Amino acid sequence: MNGEIMENQDVKPQLPESSYSSHENTWKSLSLQSEILPPDESGGERKEFDVLSSYIWSDEDSEGTLESTINNQSMDEVPTDRPSWANKIEYLLAQVGFSLGLSSVWRFPYLCFHNGGGSFIITYILMLFLVGIPIVFLEMALGQRMRQGGIGVWKVISPWIGGVGYSSFTVCIIVGLYFSMLISWNLFYLVQSFQSPLPWTLCPSLRNSSDLGEKRGKKRVKGGGTLVLQFLHGQFTSDPECKRTRPTTYFWYRKILNTADEMEISGIPVLHLSACLFVTWSITCISMIKGLRSTGKTLYASVVLPYIMLFCLLIWSLLLDGAFFGLKTLLAAKVTTLYSMEAWRRTGNQLFLSIGPGFGSFTAISSYIPRSNDCVSDAFAVALLNLAASVIATLVVFSMMGHLATMTTENCYQKLPSHLEDKGGTVILKDQIILYSSPVSRNVDIVIHLVTTGVLPALVLPPDSLYHNPSSAYTKWMNSLPTQLKKEIIQYLSTCNKTEQLREIMEGPGVAFVIFTDIISVFSGPNFWAIIIFLLLVTLGMSSLIGIMQGIITPLQDVFSSFRRHTNLLTVGVCVPMFLGSLIFARPSGSYFVNLLDDYWISLPIFLIIILENVAMAWIYGARRFLADLMIMLGRHISPMYRWLWCIVSPVVLLILFLSTVINLSMRTTTYLAWDSSTSLDLAHLLPLSLPSFISENLNFPPLSPQSKEVIRSYPSWANVLLIGFIFVTVLPIPAYSMHTFIQVAVAGTRIHNREEPVFKHESSEASQNSLSLLQKRQNPKKMRNK
Repeated sequence: MNGEIMENQDVKPQLPESSYSSHENTWKSLSLQSEILPPDESGGERKEFDVLSSYIWSDEDSEGTLESTINNQSMDEVPTDRPSWANKIEYLLAQVGFSLGLSSVWRFPYLCFHNGGGSFIITYILMLFLVGIPIVFLEMALGQRMRQGGIGVWKVISPWIGGVGYSSFTVCIIVGLYFSMLISWNLFYLVQSFQSPLPWTLCPSLRNSSDLGEKRGKKRVKGGGTLVLQFLHGQFTSDPECKRTRPTTYFWYRKILNTADEMEISGIPVLHLSACLFVTWSITCISMIKGLRSTGKTLYASVVLPYIMLFCLLIWSLLLDGAFFGLKTLLAAKVTTLYSMEAWRRTGNQLFLSIGPGFGSFTAISSYIPRSNDCVSDAFAVALLNLAASVIATLVVFSMMGHLATMTTENCYQKLPSHLEDKGGTVILKDQIILYSSPVSRNVDIVIHLVTTGVLPALVLPPDSLYHNPSSAYTKWMNSLPTQLKKEIIQYLSTCNKTEQLREIMEGPGVAFVIFTDIISVFSGPNFWAIIIFLLLVTLGMSSLIGIMQGIITPLQDVFSSFRRHTNLLTVGVCVPMFLGSLIFARPSGSYFVNLLDDYWISLPIFLIIILENVAMAWIYGARRFLADLMIMLGRHISPMYRWLWCIVSPVVLLILFLSTVINLSMRTTTYLAWDSSTSLDLAHLLPLSLPSFISENLNFPPLSPQSKEVIRSYPSWANVLLIGFIFVTVLPIPAYSMHTFIQVAVAGTRIHNREEPVFKHESSEASQNSLSLLQKRQNPKKMRNK
């Protein structure tokens, strides 16, 4: 038996590897299966209305055709002039570009920090090899062998689950709509990065600021010192709302999103976001308008460039002061997270959203590659390159975060930088008066001020060495103080801890925007690094969007063969409605809809689609038969380990992830991070312990104006209904197509029954008459003799 297999395997390597013709040697898959597999797994008896799945692996050039009484289709309907990638490199770039998206840089470091650091990476790698790679390999092999997109593949595998392809198609459309909005945000940041100084580092000035006056309050305190404060209810030279928060946060919510305070507040699309969306979809359309020829050339820049920039950023970030602290925090694994079901669920969500199975894009892209291609190695290459990019991005982010946390902590220890001017308890930076409670307030300056005003004795003055080595000198100085003085000082100071600073920096998931802009602002040459980072994010997003569009255009061309002759019109006809639909997310409340879909909707349909794909191939078609077909197709041995992964491990893990996602979604209150521009705070909230308490006790401040900040709100009830509606729309094609198949089976069975019924009745009447005459002969033998 093995000799016969090897004889058939020896035929394939004789084909030239560089040939991308659609004509290949004919493999008699069905006949070979009967030799490789036992009768019970090689087909056995099949029902008349079930698609003979073993036939689908016969070559399209063979004389036999697959006929089904359900859909009355043939493999000969698959176009023999199907285009192909120019070379293997472009094909791999398309697969890697689709799988390597914004999630690798945007969400992976955030999840890594909040889910155990090194433990999250270990869990991710384990799930990648047990579930991720086998599923990617499955989708690639299906598209490569059948040379069809997601819709056609599953309709031929088994019409009972043919709706899976339509669900993947729907997911691609919805994800493409809001994913283009993410790219547009990064694109606007990229355009703004060419301004100097960076617009998100300073608050914008009002148009008539020259005519505005200033109200300042002066209060004589103990020791003769004068504290100058600018009353917050007075006129400002800068935007008042920006003065009440950080410039980077203000720029994100007001200049980028022009966001509404609540989801219920709608409006027309923001002009600059609409323009960025138009540019995004124009680039996508131009990249794909000539089919694979133009797409392949675009991928050289959109996929290779991000890896080069990531590698350069890694080298540069590792040389930053405090990078080691960030990496040490990353590698500090928490063993307890390995036993947390919530951590495993988040890891699974990140794995499938990052790599991208279930969208149908892997199948679509693989359908343009010759059947002799080694899809096993391709699946490993795509998964490992995605993992490498995610890990490199995480190392870069944690190194940069460690640098920012170290700088913030050291500035917390020592006096103000030289470019800031200290005026009687206030900090004047470019005509902006900032309280001690602002981020530039420093513990040492507060102690010196307290000693100067006579509140604390001169014994507590910090040593001069603190300014040269603040991290260690500050701790030694505090430990050398008497216990009573130490307790008295601590009540005036803020906590200077790098771990706490890093936790505050990584508090929100928007690392790619607000946090990145915070980090860029403290670097030398911030414009250069802003251009590099946001160009990286734009190219990552564009390559993923091209892959998503392949999951839409390829099935359309397979279902409607006439579209293949008009690729230009089809591409434009898809991109224009997608652009118009994505304008929904360019409205002031559009970011809240993006969060609703990205945080709560996408995981559930993706898990369901992948589960059905896995079960269909492993249990309906048969994992063992599938591997035998692939060995014939590739001409080499494939590890039987995949059979156990597809049959047991992957379905169990996927089912657990799916159920945990459903439970989490049903029990969890859906919330979003909103911008509140009118949150009232009193002075006690604005002045933490970093400002001496005697100031607030001895000064009579006028009422403070509102403090703008981010708040957590619950989604309204209609938003939850909308969420359920999106889930229903994406899942509906699966049972709908199954019902359609059932009706076809019933109709076909009725027709066959009606066609055979007259013959059956005629034969039955003749048989009954013959039986009756024989019975009469036996009963009346004498009467018969007399006749």
